[in-house]
Amino acid sequence: MPDTEIAFEHIRAAAERIRPIAKRTPVMTSASFDAEAGVSAFFKCENFQKGGAFKIRGASNFILSIPKNDLAKGVVAHSSGNHAQAVAIAAQFVGAPATLVMPEDAPRSKMEGTRARGARIVTYDRFKGNREEISAQISAETGATIVPPYDHPWTIAGQGTAAKELLEEVPDLDALVVCIGGGGLLAGCSIAAKHLRPSIRIFGVEPELANDTYQSFAKGQRVKIETPPTIADGLRSTSPGELTFPILRRNVEQVLLVSEDQIRATLKFLLMRMKILVEPSGAVAPAAVFSQLLPPGLKRIGIVVSGGNMDYDQLAKL
Repeated sequence: MPDTEIAFEHIRAAAERIRPIAKRTPVMTSASFDAEAGVSAFFKCENFQKGGAFKIRGASNFILSIPKNDLAKGVVAHSSGNHAQAVAIAAQFVGAPATLVMPEDAPRSKMEGTRARGARIVTYDRFKGNREEISAQISAETGATIVPPYDHPWTIAGQGTAAKELLEEVPDLDALVVCIGGGGLLAGCSIAAKHLRPSIRIFGVEPELANDTYQSFAKGQRVKIETPPTIADGLRSTSPGELTFPILRRNVEQVLLVSEDQIRATLKFLLMRMKILVEPSGAVAPAAVFSQLLPPGLKRIGIVVSGGNMDYDQLAKL
């Protein structure tokens, strides 16, 4: 696959490739959510995915695409948790050693889930250390293949399978709403959605405190921000990806921003009324719809709920 080209056929191939590892997650609805939001919402529940988040799609597609001779040297990745767990799961499936570079303050549940899959964890201070440099050094010393969390065609194609499944099940959507960290999920989903339903309108959502893609859209080029202090720990990327950003500019109509209070309120609603547990990052896209931030006239809305991994203590505080 060319390094800068991702087409729907790559997403279709990824869907077949990852079938032994990733689940086909359910699509849920809620009359009470619809009444509050004023739309008909269809939730693609990646919180029920293996590893608790969508990340298994991209990680497994990437790792299953690595030549077998290279797999013997292992894989290395950096992540606050969900990508780490996904890489550990996929590496265990193929029998490859895995090293994960994780921030010291990553949720304990994500660290424990990663370690439980046999992966080695190297921690760093997210406010002082450079996770890319640490991963690169480990790769240079061991020959392990770096598994990017979002900025690679194999990763993006894998993430796009979430929207492929959603549109196959609910084909007549007016809009698709997806959260943005580095942009891999939204990039892949936008490619799949535009192929399957060219008229669909695509919206990305970021926390107000992690608005690097919003700023990048406004400026017309990638903007880098300081490490964001948002509760949505999976969306603390400081800049959209070099590969993902052009895809987002081509396919995404608008980047919406949600406050920390809106994230909390939506997380609580989803737990208490829909009985589904989502992590703060997973509540970001639903929060934009719940808070009625979409343009008027859109009725049938697909929402990707990105993940559900959260510590009990964190849930209690929220």
